[in-house]
Amino acid sequence: MRPWPWPWLWLWLCPWPGPCPCPCPWPWPCPGPRCCRSAAAPRPCLPALLRRPGHFSLGGLFPLGTAAPSPAARSEPARLLCPRLLPKGLIRALGMMFAIEQINNSSRVLPGLQLGYELHDSCSEPLVALQPSLLFLARRGSSGIALLRDYTEYQPRVAAVIGPHSSDLCLLTAKLFSSFLIPQVSYGASSETLSNTELYPSFYRTVPSDKNMVEAVVLLLSQFGWNWVATVGSDDEYGRGAQALFLSMASTNNICIAFEGLIPDDLTEPNAKTQLENTIKLINSTKVNVIVLLAQTSAAQALLQHSIRMGLGKKVWIGTEAWMVSDIPTTTPNIQSVGTVLGFVTRTGTVPGFREYVAELFRSVTQEEFCRQSWELSRSTDAEELDTPCQQCGNVTLGDIWPMLEVTAVQPVHMAVYSVAHALHRALGCTSKGCPKTPIRSWQLLHFMNTLPFEVNGQSFRFDQSHGTNTGYKLILWAWRDGTVTHLPVGNYDQSLYIRKSQIQFHTADKKEPTSECFKRCQPGQFRRIKGFNLCCYDCTDCSENTWSSTDSTSCSPCPRHQWAPARSTRCHDRGERFLFWDEPLALALLSLAALAAALSAAAALLFLRHLQTPLVQLAGGARSLFALLWLLLQSLSCCLYVGRPGAALCSLQQLSYALCLNGCFSTLVPKALEIALRTEFPRRAPGLLRWVTQGRAWLLVAASMLAQALLCLCHLRLGPDYLVADYESLPSEVLLVCGTQSWAAFALLHSYNSCLAFSCFLCTFMVQTPAGRYNVARGITFATLIYFVVSIFFVVVFTTLRTVLRAVTQICTILATTLGILASFFVPKCYILVFRPDLNTGDYCQNPSEQQPEQDRQ
Repeated sequence: MRPWPWPWLWLWLCPWPGPCPCPCPWPWPCPGPRCCRSAAAPRPCLPALLRRPGHFSLGGLFPLGTAAPSPAARSEPARLLCPRLLPKGLIRALGMMFAIEQINNSSRVLPGLQLGYELHDSCSEPLVALQPSLLFLARRGSSGIALLRDYTEYQPRVAAVIGPHSSDLCLLTAKLFSSFLIPQVSYGASSETLSNTELYPSFYRTVPSDKNMVEAVVLLLSQFGWNWVATVGSDDEYGRGAQALFLSMASTNNICIAFEGLIPDDLTEPNAKTQLENTIKLINSTKVNVIVLLAQTSAAQALLQHSIRMGLGKKVWIGTEAWMVSDIPTTTPNIQSVGTVLGFVTRTGTVPGFREYVAELFRSVTQEEFCRQSWELSRSTDAEELDTPCQQCGNVTLGDIWPMLEVTAVQPVHMAVYSVAHALHRALGCTSKGCPKTPIRSWQLLHFMNTLPFEVNGQSFRFDQSHGTNTGYKLILWAWRDGTVTHLPVGNYDQSLYIRKSQIQFHTADKKEPTSECFKRCQPGQFRRIKGFNLCCYDCTDCSENTWSSTDSTSCSPCPRHQWAPARSTRCHDRGERFLFWDEPLALALLSLAALAAALSAAAALLFLRHLQTPLVQLAGGARSLFALLWLLLQSLSCCLYVGRPGAALCSLQQLSYALCLNGCFSTLVPKALEIALRTEFPRRAPGLLRWVTQGRAWLLVAASMLAQALLCLCHLRLGPDYLVADYESLPSEVLLVCGTQSWAAFALLHSYNSCLAFSCFLCTFMVQTPAGRYNVARGITFATLIYFVVSIFFVVVFTTLRTVLRAVTQICTILATTLGILASFFVPKCYILVFRPDLNTGDYCQNPSEQQPEQDRQ
């Protein structure tokens, strides 16, 4: 055969960076795997490599093909054929073979021992995966499962099982292997259900669970502020489980679900097309811009194709590894029109030397001697019961799988094999010199897999409590370049999410980040008020006074009683105390008036004391007037009890001091009022009765009156004294400290006696007439008691309704008004005469009423 005339054209048609991986008919250096399709090359013997004998054997389940026809279409239990090759499944199977070859060639893991393996096609079908799974459980050296009471000493055909890939198959096989406690390590099953170590005690996996993936999706939505989304899952274990987790986490992270639905995983179902069309219509009606697609590759591709055909428009699609790294972009026409595609894939490292191993392997499988030896080793495994483990591997070439080598994660398979190998190393007690060739039961490996780490390519890994490994995720973007898709890393997730937003180009009209929300995040100090029929949509409303909200929440939290908050507050503040402070202007003004009243009382008392024996002072009561002025002085000073921080003792003293001081004054006026009444109204009986209200016996009347008031004070203390009240309701930001009335009956009883005394004095004096030119002592008593009644009426009305600091002000004003009223009406006129008109301080001008009658009236 003559050489190719234009070698540069061949290199352009079939670029290949390195030596040719297979025999090539051209004399030029082989530029790529396409030359392996030459008809001159012999048929590869790849199926012979899927079985190898060893001291310990590992079983492997990989999706090498797809079943045809569907198991549901069978009418008899005939064998299922899997004619269509799945390159990813084959690449993962080659990854297991590569890992075992590394271990067998290493002197560190299992020195002196050889690991064997049996790889079978799961066909992504439970019925197909069940057959090799049962074979793995067969007694070692046979193809039958022994029926025993106790399987402690039972030695199955394999020491452990690697795979299968999907959650559906693992839920079936994990129960089977767990019943024999055979370690099973999956390299792709992510269902959270498999984290239940009580149900699946021997199941492990080298990929994170769906719970970690869903957490990453929720964080992604939260960071972009997308809270109005649709979610679609495939109707299988993976889709249903992942969607249930997503719905649960979304609700707790303030993400509203506009639509949730499942699409058929089996597209051959009669109503599959109708379901897909209805799903697209419902999504379109919600007006969402973000769709979370948790589905397997076939279901995801079908939904994307229907969205293109039905004109759904450009949306943001959030995907997962199940379909993000599939061949959807290359097999779906006009895929760019779906919009922006973001998704999470497991963060895995590269396996050094794997690409070279695959290339060398495909070169070897075309060599006759290599194939002869491979078939001999394959037949020595005594596993012919299921025929060839891969029905279509005999026709595969390197060119069929090479494009998928870059995007297929092989490290999880690598980790799965090494985890079992390291468990064997510890169970056997291997040293650097070698491993003893003693039998090991499969269940003995579980202890070492649960507790100890294992090393893969210099990295250390460990299974967690749920028998999983969380290696984290990469956030990738489908980036369109020259009509092809590249997986552009734009972030990563490992307990926390980091996004390089500047690298994300959204496929929108304005090239900006789209919005998808039915509400906006509420600011601190606001809460969410639901609007419309969707319980997830709301408006933001400011928190009212004395409530707060620090984060986006559904309600405002009330402040404790001792704290307060203004409207739209993010925290509560301690309340200040409110009472009548000594330094506030109102208190200073009232205290000034109290000082004035006290000064007038003291000045009047000194003046009366100086003129004690004069007719005017004697007419006013003599020494009893001095006694009354002293009580008015004390009453003025009692105003200080109402200023400053009140306490329990002060509250109980306030009403008592007012009642006692006022009683001391009125008790001295009563004898004089009775004397006037006897002289004017009962002149004939007056001589016999006056001795009881004048001179020394009048003091007995004063003492008896004060004693009665003292007893009433004791009753007030017994029935219900005033007490300190901390009022948190009246003032918005302060606690009002006031003295509250515990018993209004005790309050009325305390003050009613003084009212009776004042009323008696008023009745005895208000009708008394005085001739011109004579001093009318009765008029002073009348006006003093009248002022007391007017002030008391206002006091009772205001005092019973106030619950503010003005309650103390009202009490002070009542005391001052009463004191100044008595001074002005009874004592000040007499002081005026003593100071400015001493000429009127005579016996003729200052006479008792009975002595003021005209001469003709006496006859």
